[in-house]
Amino acid sequence: MEKHNPDSKNVIPFPGLESRLLEKGLHCLHDKKYGEAASLLEQAREMDPENSEIYIGLVMAYFESGHAREAKQLAFEMLKGGIGDYIETMDLYIMVLVQLNEYEEVVATIEALLEEREVPKEKLEHFSRLLDFSRRMAETKDSASSLDTVQPEISGEQLGLLDKEDPGELLQIIARLSKENVRPYIEEIRGYLSSGGANPFQKTLLLNILKEQEYGKELRVEKFGMTDSFVPAECADPRETEKLVAVGEILAEKLENDNPVLYDNIRGLAERSFFLLYPFDPEPVNPAAWAAACHYLGNIYHGNEGAIEDYARQYGVSLPEAASALEFIRKAEEISSPII
Repeated sequence: MEKHNPDSKNVIPFPGLESRLLEKGLHCLHDKKYGEAASLLEQAREMDPENSEIYIGLVMAYFESGHAREAKQLAFEMLKGGIGDYIETMDLYIMVLVQLNEYEEVVATIEALLEEREVPKEKLEHFSRLLDFSRRMAETKDSASSLDTVQPEISGEQLGLLDKEDPGELLQIIARLSKENVRPYIEEIRGYLSSGGANPFQKTLLLNILKEQEYGKELRVEKFGMTDSFVPAECADPRETEKLVAVGEILAEKLENDNPVLYDNIRGLAERSFFLLYPFDPEPVNPAAWAAACHYLGNIYHGNEGAIEDYARQYGVSLPEAASALEFIRKAEEISSPII
């Protein structure tokens, strides 16, 4: 992508022209006209070389247009020159490094950042998770040749997620994705997540990978007739959602001391169900209703007779609430049984 370099000797800039160029450049960036955005923002940068907003817009324009090396150089200039907020700029720089698969540099950068002890508390988990992910990716890169002999090749543009009829083959591809940068495949993943016919279990695996890789854009997800948009980076861990934790606590209080084996089995039933429902938080809202339904179905699996009404009363919830939760859990079990 060519940079616009006007001859400063022959051009007398109008007052406020850099602000107008910035405004137009950001508008083009929003409209995904990345080449035009870069040209306008380069002109603005020449007039106001310390403006962090111009730099950030320019980094994003190059990044989104596939010119990640130019984006990396600009982000590095920002860090070196103290332009903009240090932590935000560092986050931007690391994002570009991940796109370039330069995980060794990501590891070195984050380790140095953490040693400086200047990371705000609210960002510590974010950078620590990125560090763990990048270490895994760096290790995988060293052993890539051995991986290629045992896993399906997915280096091309298409993964064929919706075309794979063999669940085992699909799981192998997803396992491979967990060790790669998924962003080159995001459009196909987006289509898979929004497909009504795709498997909810595989969708959760993909969403978890996107979460681990700090994917921060909104994605449409369809599961069990429910459709909504989510930002993977902002979602909870699939095994630590607020409702699952609450259900586990209720079940532990009821069962763990008296029948730990039954408790473990019913807790596993709850985990499977919520893993498949993730990232949705469907009705009923009351976690006790889900605990009642899990307890009822778990006892059925163990050959114990009973009625859902009895468990609803035991857990202090209405019959419709318990029945609604039970319906979801049974649907989830139908899907999970042949896979998990």
